[in-house]
Amino acid sequence: MTMLDLRQQWKHLYAPSANKVVLVDVPELKFLMIDGRIEPGQAPGTSPGFEAAAGALYSTAYTLKFMSKLRKEDPIDYPVMALEGLWWVEGEEFDISTAWEAFTDRWVYTLMIMQPDHITPAMFAEAVAQAARKRPNPALARLRLESFREGLCVQTMHIGPYATEPATVERMHRWAAENGYRMTGKHHEIYLGDPRRTDPAKLKTVLRHGVREEI
Repeated sequence: MTMLDLRQQWKHLYAPSANKVVLVDVPELKFLMIDGRIEPGQAPGTSPGFEAAAGALYSTAYTLKFMSKLRKEDPIDYPVMALEGLWWVEGEEFDISTAWEAFTDRWVYTLMIMQPDHITPAMFAEAVAQAARKRPNPALARLRLESFREGLCVQTMHIGPYATEPATVERMHRWAAENGYRMTGKHHEIYLGDPRRTDPAKLKTVLRHGVREEI
């Protein structure tokens, strides 16, 4: 059986240092994806829609892993990758470093989990069907398998509660400005810890944001 170490292969994208901001060029990668928005009066940690979307992603991702591992021809095992989220506010410039609370009721997201290249649309469709039989979840119908190229970005590791991310994002803004870049597009978070089981002070979250060169 082939063992595929995705975490090691993409270590520079999923295990950056917390001590510095770096520039990365993120290539086209394959993801399970699902779109949604936070309900009024809720936050990601209490949103029923967010929980259902994350559950659909995880159940399908683990089903795909076991399907890949149990294939008769060329079985491949690999770790299920971390949950990721692209965050934005429709129709508005979203500056998470200065307006964290202002957008609480208007966050829109795409949640994703990276997949290895050998996962096919046919495998994806079968995995969704299997997941739906085992644990029905309406959010499964909104899942998609899609390639995504993020391109040029700045990123760093944030250690601590999600509520203290704005200070880290501000550090990313300063680095970008000092090096001739402007942060643009969607705010990207990669969740390396489980907030239900991890001390908030020790949570690790990769923060990433697209940039463009200032002219």
